[in-house]
Formats: sequence, structure tokens, C-alpha cells
Amino acid sequence: MLNLFSLRGLPWSGADGQEKVQLTAAELESLRSQLADIEEREAHLKAQLEHIDEILRSARLSGYLYIRSRWTALPGEPAPIDDIDVDDWLPRFVVLHGQCIFFYLCSTDLSPQDSTLLSDVVEVGPLPNFIREDEGTQYSFYILTRQGLRYECSHVSEVQVDTWLSALRTDCKLGSDVEVPNGS
Repeated sequence: MLNLFSLRGLPWSGADGQEKVQLTAAELESLRSQLADIEEREAHLKAQLEHIDEILRSARLSGYLYIRSRWTALPGEPAPIDDIDVDDWLPRFVVLHGQCIFFYLCSTDLSPQDSTLLSDVVEVGPLPNFIREDEGTQYSFYILTRQGLRYECSHVSEVQVDTWLSALRTDCKLGSDVEVPNGS
């Protein structure tokens, strides 16, 4: 157990083939404090892991997708520049849970980086496939919110993209390629 701690400089004494460490009361108290801190940190990490596990077990759908976001042009603004050659896709762990879509940096994060209510989603649909260097064909789709934020999502698996599209269309109560008017 003493190998877990950095005990360089502590006086060792050996008698009859047994090695013993001599500690002052302050050093002993310091080790006890470090051990208590480690145990507290372990308990905290276990609680976080159980929380993540509970969310993932109850999520309708979750997995890694490449994501990028775009804002739609406001009335009077010029159309967005065609940025198909811009590779700004970032891997994100996406969770469809309850009435919300959560975007995490990675699957072990406790707090999402972003989220969108399903009630704010006005349109979902496929995007053209494209080829990423070293990864092959990427199948993609988009999620458009009533605020004008468009999440573009991609994955190497066409089945995964079709599953996301189907789940979002069902949960957002959208038809297969139907655009829902903003109706504000």
C-alpha cells in the first residue's frame, strides 16, 4: 500500500529482514488526509458514472456523430456561402433523451455542451453524402430549429443515420420529408 504514495525521503529501518517506515505524526496525518481525499474522489467518480449510466439506459438513442452547426440567413441577408469544402465537423456524443437532444463533448461528460428541445425542431432531413479523408463515405442529415440553428450531423454508418432520422421524425412528430411551418 505504501507504494501508492510517493514516500521518497522517509526514513526506512530494517530489523530481522523486516522493513519498517518511521513516520512523524504530521507525516502520518498527511497520509491519512491524502487517503481520505482519494476515497472521496473515488466515491464522487462512482456517483458520476452511475448518473451517466442511468441517463444512457433511459435514453431513446445515443451515440457519437460528427456535428457542425450553421445559422440560416435572416431576411435581407445574402444566402450563406457554400461551405461544402470546409471540414469543420467535430465528433460529439449525442443523446436523445425525453424531450431534448443533448450534445456532449464526449460520452463521459456530465454536462452537455449544448441542447435543443424537440418542440423547437421544425425540420429534419437527409443531406448529401460526402467523403472524408481516411474515413470513407459519410452519411449525413440535418436538424433545423425554429431559431434558425441548423445542426448538420454525419456518421460512417447509413443505418445509424437512418435510425436517427426515424427517431427524430417520430419524436418531433414530423413526416418523412415534411417541413413544419414556424406557426409563431
